[in-house]
Amino acid sequence: MAVAILLLLIAIASVLFHLLSPWWWTPLASNWHYIDDTITLTFWITGAVFSAVVVFMAYCVFRFRHKEGRRADYNPENKKLEGWLTIATAVGVAAMLAPGLVVWHQFVTVPADATEIEVMGQQWMWSYRLPGKDGRLGTSDARKISAENPMGLSPNDPNGQDDIVIQNDDLHLPVGKPVKVLLRSIDVLHDFYVPEFRAKMDMIPGSVTYYWFTPTRAGTFDVLCAELCGSAHAQMRSKVIVEEEKDYHAWLEKQRTFAELSGQPNVAKAAYKTKSE
Repeated sequence: MAVAILLLLIAIASVLFHLLSPWWWTPLASNWHYIDDTITLTFWITGAVFSAVVVFMAYCVFRFRHKEGRRADYNPENKKLEGWLTIATAVGVAAMLAPGLVVWHQFVTVPADATEIEVMGQQWMWSYRLPGKDGRLGTSDARKISAENPMGLSPNDPNGQDDIVIQNDDLHLPVGKPVKVLLRSIDVLHDFYVPEFRAKMDMIPGSVTYYWFTPTRAGTFDVLCAELCGSAHAQMRSKVIVEEEKDYHAWLEKQRTFAELSGQPNVAKAAYKTKSE
């Protein structure tokens, strides 16, 4: 009897803790409310299944408790029960997976007007690259990374001469504009994660992964690495500052291009002149 009551209390306490807990997600600051909805649906389904299983266990403990003279009835199989359990399990799994597949399709379908930026992770800092006035990112190669070229940009690619390179500093983005984030790592697995944006993706050495989002709220948001990447993993921090477009462009004008960092300002000017002609 005591075990049955304890099981019921565990189920009730777990549900109440979830509903009344002061710990919840940070306020949403992007278009990905679909991810919140999917996680909430998963909570409801798994919570209902957990409660049902625990209550059923409590019922069995109480209903089939030991009594003097009672003998256990051996029942090796019950096809009707197995059928119902199979159907219920399939429906529950499909209910959790289907919304996730829909959201995943949205997650990897980038809007045509999204601006491409690049995030590079390394132990233990973040570097960013934004397109210059030509609106295009140049090519890069990890073998070209050096102190003067921290993101390994190809010096002979004219599209990269006006790229804005930001090393170990904050990333600025305009509010309300979709962004495609290209992700690279030059050493181990990293994961670029801003909790308020809800979007994240592993950064795999030798590959370029991506996702997209639209910042919907101005503010300053913490960047975390969501993949254990070494002894200073917890200190791998940065910030994303989302601001109005005029403030963003004012900040952008103050940043240095790859050509300026590498001592090739004339190359960048020639590239601009060629494109304008």
